[in-house]
Amino acid sequence: MIQLTIQGMTCEHCATAIEKALLEIEGIEQATVSYENSRAEITASDAVTTTDMITRIKKLGYSAQVENTSSSRIQQHKKSTLHIAIIGSGSAAFACAIKAAEKGATVTMIENAEVIGGCCVNVGCVPSKILIRAAQLAQQQRHNPFSGLENHAPTLNRQLLTQQQTARVDELRQAKYEKILEANPAISLLKGQARFKDAQTLIVRKHDATEQQLTADKFLIATGSTPHIPPIKGLAETPYWTSTEALFAENIPHHLVVIGSSVIALELAQAYRRLGSEITLLARHTLLYREDPLLGEQLMAYFEKEGITVLTQTQASQVTHEATNSGRPFTLQTNAGVLHSDQLLISTGRQANTASLNLSKAGVTTTNGGAIIVDESLQTRVPNIYAAGDCTQLPQYVYVAAAAGSRAGINMTGGHATLDLATMPAVIFTDPQVATVGLSEAQAKEQGIKTKSRVLTMDNVPRALANFETDGFIKLVAKANTGQLIGAQILAHEGGELIQSAALAIYNRMTVSDLAERLFPYLTMVEGLKLCAQTFSMDVNALSCCAG
Repeated sequence: MIQLTIQGMTCEHCATAIEKALLEIEGIEQATVSYENSRAEITASDAVTTTDMITRIKKLGYSAQVENTSSSRIQQHKKSTLHIAIIGSGSAAFACAIKAAEKGATVTMIENAEVIGGCCVNVGCVPSKILIRAAQLAQQQRHNPFSGLENHAPTLNRQLLTQQQTARVDELRQAKYEKILEANPAISLLKGQARFKDAQTLIVRKHDATEQQLTADKFLIATGSTPHIPPIKGLAETPYWTSTEALFAENIPHHLVVIGSSVIALELAQAYRRLGSEITLLARHTLLYREDPLLGEQLMAYFEKEGITVLTQTQASQVTHEATNSGRPFTLQTNAGVLHSDQLLISTGRQANTASLNLSKAGVTTTNGGAIIVDESLQTRVPNIYAAGDCTQLPQYVYVAAAAGSRAGINMTGGHATLDLATMPAVIFTDPQVATVGLSEAQAKEQGIKTKSRVLTMDNVPRALANFETDGFIKLVAKANTGQLIGAQILAHEGGELIQSAALAIYNRMTVSDLAERLFPYLTMVEGLKLCAQTFSMDVNALSCCAG
């Protein structure tokens, strides 16, 4: 007997309609659907697959997934079906589900949030880039580099911007997640909070407070991350913002204090400055202290040029909020003095969503911060349990999560794929943008690699000169003995559009001589990579335009 869990029924008539539809499938001998238990019990011949049943149910407007089976003969494309359970519904989860379904597996995706899609599309990459772009256009109206264009103060309506932002998020979530789920009969969604009973079993607490036990052959944990909140005295009693509130707020604070110097902190601090807020940024260390020092030093200078106050080596010890103070209700005690503001943004990184999973019952190990430890195949220490995305120790970028999820799906279904992060590019969407790939000089030294490097300021790049935007630099790091390119650090307008070319050069083990000899289209920003490569052997100031 096959048992399916069905979501979306609202009355007994729904159950009757599903029964009728199932019995119309050739090979189904008996079907009983219970509205009260949200379940179907089906007896069928071997010629009928669970995919056939789930597809028919979805056509009626409901969703379904395999609950359990007493038969070992349920077939998918005339072979035994591998059942994979995925906790989460973000980029890693969907990449894994799609790949596993392509390989013939049936997938049950479990999501506790109201909407699917995870962080990136809902409260991360997509809305943040919309906000950053809008803020950039506002800034260009105030300050443009061309003498023939008159600057003026932009007219800002934050409420309309938020509405447009939300509409685009909804559109992309439907196109890239909801429609994929609806169109793929091998993937089913179960709403609820999952926790492990053991390494083969999940207990899912549904939104109606009932619990369902779910067994699977293999599992992927892809539960993502949430903002990390530092243990600052009094903070929990205040209406502070995380990145989520900052992205969708319908008001622009007069003075915003940002605690943190993470990627998100830097992006939002500059965006709100350009939307009209006064900004004070508190950095525990220096800006981008893990990167090449030149990146943080110059970015800080550009921030201060825009009127952002950056307090390095600064921490808050206490926060209070007085609602009756209509001026600046937030008060922060810091080692740099007392600060007052009318809004506070906490952006001190993100932490893995693993606390509620009962991982110890399954034997899955984590770091001290709760991130799941996986190997290059995305496998945990438990052979049938994999993990991908921000809930692991991997870099917290959506493209890393998607790549990890896809490879996990391959490996769960008998393949052998690994995730190589040696040439992973990274971009911070400030203006100018910070873009890096490979090793910095310091990182290479830690690995015992002797290096040589060159820095090309952007006023040497013809396109930057033509744009009247010459902020920043390109730095290339190569092995001292061979000239093989091993790293690139870029601070430039649209620097994120340059970094992938550097990543490909590193991946293909090109030398700086190889890069210098390649043809680059003239008056493009990426030509700066060629010019920087040329500085290893010549003075580019002595070359004519587009000299090869």
